[in-house]
Amino acid sequence: MNVIVVGAGRMGLPLACAIAESGALVTACDVDPAIVDAINAGTSPYDEPGLDAYIARNHAAGRLTATTDTTGAARDADVVIIIVPAHLTPDRDIDYGILRAASEAVGRGLRRGALVSWETTVAVGGTRRVLIPVVEQASGLCAGRDFFACFSPERVKARFVFEKLRETPKVVGGYDAASAEAGAAFYAQHLGARVINVDTLEAAELVKLSGMIYRDVNIALANELAAYCEAVGEDYWRIAEASNDDDETRLLFPGIGVGGHCTPVYPYFIIRDGERRGVMQHLAIAARAINDNQPERNVERLARAWAPLHGRRVHILGLSFRPDVKVDIFSTAYPLSTALRARDAIVTLEDPWYSDEEIRAAGFEPACAGRDPMDAVILNTAHGAFRNPDFAQWRARGIAAVLDGRNGWDREAVERAGLLYLGVGRGV
Repeated sequence: MNVIVVGAGRMGLPLACAIAESGALVTACDVDPAIVDAINAGTSPYDEPGLDAYIARNHAAGRLTATTDTTGAARDADVVIIIVPAHLTPDRDIDYGILRAASEAVGRGLRRGALVSWETTVAVGGTRRVLIPVVEQASGLCAGRDFFACFSPERVKARFVFEKLRETPKVVGGYDAASAEAGAAFYAQHLGARVINVDTLEAAELVKLSGMIYRDVNIALANELAAYCEAVGEDYWRIAEASNDDDETRLLFPGIGVGGHCTPVYPYFIIRDGERRGVMQHLAIAARAINDNQPERNVERLARAWAPLHGRRVHILGLSFRPDVKVDIFSTAYPLSTALRARDAIVTLEDPWYSDEEIRAAGFEPACAGRDPMDAVILNTAHGAFRNPDFAQWRARGIAAVLDGRNGWDREAVERAGLLYLGVGRGV
């Protein structure tokens, strides 16, 4: 079977490798020549556990190649998987621009009888109303008659992609019953994970969006309860642990904010469509506001509990949005910096996954806690490298306060060193 995966990104390339591992001949298509060249050299362009070995093995076996010519690759494809980014427009609606371009490129080469599967998260109805018509117009073929069309949402996670591909059920919905069945059969054979056929494209789209809103709303609940615990002098983490022990509660972790490709973005796909349909998603809207306000709320707390921030040197630990991953899209480092600078603080940042040049390119001045002069430190990303700092050395170097935004440090160790400790959800 010839398969092409359009979008050899951090999620698409491991997917291509997993399918190649099953014996299919896979071509990874991408607009970035550097990514294509790396794959064709048998090397990985990303840091993802296991990816180097998967690429080397399947490239050597002739099962994995790459190209920038998506249309040419589509001419020989039995199955096409499209997994490219979908961003937000300035008014926080879905931007189909990259998806349209990829779908059109596929359509120009699509052959009769092929299966096209979209994995990029889209608004409900987006596959049927927006993307399939692009392919039909470019190809002259008709979905349901000349080619199969399905939607199967990506549900993996950086640093755990191969594990998630094996273990997370693959949700599939189709343009029609035959398309849904074709998609389910393909994923069952080539990924090995359990497949859930939810029949329609819209149902499959909604499965992913519902899960994202569930997560966002529950993080917002944790953040509100954490703020309350701070106000009454209790420890959210002890409260949550005890509450979750009844098998009916599942309180999530609060933090200094929510970043990444998914949670800050995908809820808006339902929020905006709900507005157009007159079905307001009040909880989702409130959750977005609460979670987006976390950096500002915590910076204000630091200023109230410690000292006015005017002229203070405040150091942020972590540019990445997640521990030990070099991705900073919607990282809370950015709104933290905005909130600090609005109070005339002097902001620096360090992240072991980024060079000083990359940190400067992101708009920050690089520095190092325990080496450079600073007054306060904020833990934004729970990188392993930040797990056990020398707090006594920090105090000796002039650091007076820390804001633990990720519950990463032992409060007693911090206070024993003579620093003021502020933690999300921990009362003073």
